[in-house]
Amino acid sequence: MESGSGNPRSSFSQSRRQKFPLNASTATHHRSKVSTFSQRVTPPPTTGNNSNASTSDFNDDDSSFGVLLGTCSYMCPERERIQREKLRDLAVFERLNGNPRKSSPVLAVKKFCRTISIKDVQASDMRPLNVLEDTLNYLLGLLDSKEHPFEVVHDFIFDRTRSIRQDLTMQNIVNKKAIYMYEGMVKFHVISHHKLWGSMGDPNIASTHHLNMEQLTKTLSSLFNLYEANRNSNDVHENEAEFHSLYVLLNLGSHSKPMGEPLSLWFSHVSTSILKSKEMRFARRIVRSFRMGNYIDFFHTVAAEASYLQYCIMEPYINEVRSLALSYINFGGYKLHPYPLFKLSKHLMIEESDLESFCHSCGLETCTDESGNKLLHTKQTTFSHPKGGFQKYSFLGLQDYER
Repeated sequence: MESGSGNPRSSFSQSRRQKFPLNASTATHHRSKVSTFSQRVTPPPTTGNNSNASTSDFNDDDSSFGVLLGTCSYMCPERERIQREKLRDLAVFERLNGNPRKSSPVLAVKKFCRTISIKDVQASDMRPLNVLEDTLNYLLGLLDSKEHPFEVVHDFIFDRTRSIRQDLTMQNIVNKKAIYMYEGMVKFHVISHHKLWGSMGDPNIASTHHLNMEQLTKTLSSLFNLYEANRNSNDVHENEAEFHSLYVLLNLGSHSKPMGEPLSLWFSHVSTSILKSKEMRFARRIVRSFRMGNYIDFFHTVAAEASYLQYCIMEPYINEVRSLALSYINFGGYKLHPYPLFKLSKHLMIEESDLESFCHSCGLETCTDESGNKLLHTKQTTFSHPKGGFQKYSFLGLQDYER
């Protein structure tokens, strides 16, 4: 079922060290292609009152910087590490033996700088590609850490991966190794989207989820730029179809336009070979089923074809479709013939016990017949969507995806 992203439990720990040299003439060619393509797919800056939004650092992925060759051999430049030790500005992952005033070259990771100019940067402040690869692998290896709450883990990786993108941009690294790194960072934001969604009742986590979504769409846009910059003829990168399908799935909501344009217009920028891929056919079928309210096709397609990353994007919509299905059955059913929960659970890909709880959360009562079978009476007038949102329920066939 997993397509293009490998084993979800181990994909982040795998280092993809392939040799893709980039000489000066090629770099110039790539810069031109990135600039042209970004006019079509890069979203405009978002506006709002959130001081942490991505508006002020919108160009940290563009190609406006001069070329700089980094020489820093550690994950964090020494002068930054020493300064942050003095200021006690060390994340919990960077503290040596838990000391907030002491770190080490194997723990400290360069922070993202919101305001930065090429003229203020020394080569010793910039990490070359091989160090950036090692740094990213280290960061993504923390994703499954159980020592701290996920929000803490996320905040650290969130900031440090933005710093990696900044270093890549300032050195104008746009080769295929950069593609693999951006794919890894998109994966991080997709999985974070999935994990953070379950705690949206907390206002702080809701804000974190919003910022994560901003960086997800931004990083995904930059990845599309890199695919185009490295295009040879009509070749498609090995993972390109799946990452394009993620963008389609981000548009499941009726008002979702994560990159500032309607999905129908976005399709006109996508090559025919990608549109015909199984990943994109899956995504388009899911969007069609979702918008038509065809819940049976929606759930069975998800269960049969979804990759782990695709499911992470769709998970927030799963209960929305289940709720829609319950409303159809409740209002359209025959009152004298209650609907068996066992049968409905198979359609909605949910454990029967979870389905009973789900019905109750929607204001619907269930009953038990003389044989012990759980039933849902239809034509109930108490159906409603829970004001506090849905809790997390099972999804049959996808248990292996739980991290």
